Amino acid sequence: MVAADHTSLHLVTGEESSKRRQILDGARKVFMDLGFDAASMGEIARTAGVSKGTLYVYFADKHRLFEAIVEEQAVERGQLLFCDPAGDTKATLRNFGEAYAAMICRPGNRSAARMVIAIAERMPELGRCYYERVLETTISRLAEYLQARVKLNELAIDDCRLAAAQFVLMCQASLFLPFIFHAAPAPSQERITEVVNSAVGMFLAAHEVKSV
Repeated sequence: MVAADHTSLHLVTGEESSKRRQILDGARKVFMDLGFDAASMGEIARTAGVSKGTLYVYFADKHRLFEAIVEEQAVERGQLLFCDPAGDTKATLRNFGEAYAAMICRPGNRSAARMVIAIAERMPELGRCYYERVLETTISRLAEYLQARVKLNELAIDDCRLAAAQFVLMCQASLFLPFIFHAAPAPSQERITEVVNSAVGMFLAAHEVKSV
């Protein structure tokens, strides 16, 4: 029997969607606990509480499973952006920054970034997939938003892509590296808000067009 690959767009029933969610959650835990190389489809099935037959109905192999986790991150990050030129810039950047920081610093076994970093050296194609579909997409869409604000003469930015990348990094400051290297637990919402508010303030101080 040829296993179906459900990592792309797929119309599912509520039961199928719940089962897929169950499998992805189990796969995340196994990848984080054992690493990608040591993870097996059998262990993923056991952790997810499904049979191997059911697992193979949804995903052909663990590569497809990992790609599905990356795809999920890409979709979720796409939902962060907003791109409403009529909205308030400060509030929009703050909301984006807080959602972004919370996503990359997810506690426990829910951080896709941790999984990718752990295997990217050995499997660069998976690292490249995550970078292009998640990180680059986030920066590109934020750059589009900033460009819209430039056209409205609210921001003065020569290179919106560079500015977007800089803002993303400012929102990670003192949060992501301690978390990713297990030097600190996932930051609290209060700490995320503090860091992002500082990032927004610095960003607007550098780029906001002052009314005369």
